[in-house]
Amino acid sequence: MVPWHVSPPMRLCRPPLAAMLALATTLAVSLSPCFADASKPIPVNNPPAPNAFVDLLALMSGHCKTFNVAGRTFACKTVAYAHGDKGRVNFAVAVDDPSDDSHVVSFSGENGKRADDNSYELPIDRMLLNSKDRPKVDGLPVPAEQASTGLCRQTGNFAARKVNDVTCSATDSEGRRYELLFVSDGTPVSVRRIRQSSPSIQDPFK
Repeated sequence: MVPWHVSPPMRLCRPPLAAMLALATTLAVSLSPCFADASKPIPVNNPPAPNAFVDLLALMSGHCKTFNVAGRTFACKTVAYAHGDKGRVNFAVAVDDPSDDSHVVSFSGENGKRADDNSYELPIDRMLLNSKDRPKVDGLPVPAEQASTGLCRQTGNFAARKVNDVTCSATDSEGRRYELLFVSDGTPVSVRRIRQSSPSIQDPFK
């Protein structure tokens, strides 16, 4: 969902981004992003990470049993896993927001580890917050970034492109909490390898 994003820490070239946006129903520095019907935008306070390119994108079909953003509950359209060539990973959530087709919230981190073929964990160090009101680059909104701590865990048989669920929990530097429980509907994960990544970088679908 980088696209999912996408952001300075994981900026996509236009073709992969366009493909992801279409699949996520238009899924898509630092200013405050606005959330639909929110009375106040969420302020952010940290600079963007160095540029990188997404080399692997995996789109997961299912639904969010839980999706809370800074005290507000949302539905979601889909969740995507985006792996950057410098090792950064995003779990991007396309928010089901009729008023904003660029509303995307991403859990972002580095040094993810695959414990086995059925379990992958990613330490979270920032949240990426996107909306239609964000500044644009090449016509696409660029997420605001908020320093955070937390963890995402993805379970399933990755060799078979089957994901059971994705759970994420993070707290940003202002004390706001972000929670996700995404459950797959059993559809095989759609994986796009945009270019070969370094053999030293782990990803759950290799």
